[in-house]
Amino acid sequence: MELRHLVTFKTIVDKGGFKKAADELGYAQSSITAHIHDLESELEIPLFNRMGKSISLTQAGETFLPYAMEIIDLYSESKDRLRNTEEPSGIVIIGASETLMIHWLPSILGEFMEKYPKVEVVLKSLRFEDVHSQLKSGEIDIAFLVDLENWTQKDVWAKKIRQEELVHILPGKNERRPFSPRMLTTEYKCSWRPIMEEYMNTTTDINMKAIELPSVEAIKKSVICNLGQSIVPRFVVEKELKDGELIEYPNSKVKQELAIFQAIHKDKWVSKSMSVFIDYLDIAEQL
Repeated sequence: MELRHLVTFKTIVDKGGFKKAADELGYAQSSITAHIHDLESELEIPLFNRMGKSISLTQAGETFLPYAMEIIDLYSESKDRLRNTEEPSGIVIIGASETLMIHWLPSILGEFMEKYPKVEVVLKSLRFEDVHSQLKSGEIDIAFLVDLENWTQKDVWAKKIRQEELVHILPGKNERRPFSPRMLTTEYKCSWRPIMEEYMNTTTDINMKAIELPSVEAIKKSVICNLGQSIVPRFVVEKELKDGELIEYPNSKVKQELAIFQAIHKDKWVSKSMSVFIDYLDIAEQL
């Protein structure tokens, strides 16, 4: 049973005839006739008495009319309710890299959830090598990641949220001890890992060796304790650089531009809860 068939049925009753209903709805009269034929076939009972040029409702038609009107009214009400919801609600599933979950998203999410308490935010770990399938399958609605500024993915709408850069870090309070030649890297694939490997392959320090650690946080703490040095996004270590726990080693070979990206699959329907989150993020980044 199609809504347009019910609308046609009600309009015929309101206007008093098939032709007048066709003029009102902008259909050919043959289309109006086909709508009623399909409706009567589905209900398996005539809705109109057809006597020459005049028509009237059958008893079945009289019985069916209030139900048809209620269905039409409920449809209109549901559309209005969805369009005019005063307060956004629903679920937004965000996939983010560990680095962003720790150093960027918390303050944004805290303020957002305070402003929109009926929007439920679900955080999931982003698999860097599998972003496309996570978005396509609906496992996540929006992805946030750090990558080189020219990052793209097939069938994914990517928006650059803000520019970032890599920084080569050394311990700040090392009490005159020599810096460790160990280069601390993440054990998982990340966007700047190839840059670190290229630097190690071209450095003149023959003692430099890579040691993998499970997270950026572990790397940062290890560098502070002079267990090695590393190359990380600047926003990860801004506080430690300011406090003197870390220092920046001037290294032109790692001045590679990065960016924080927001990614959504091109075929994804953007719900109201997603829309308000995206809009809120735009405003927050401009402040």
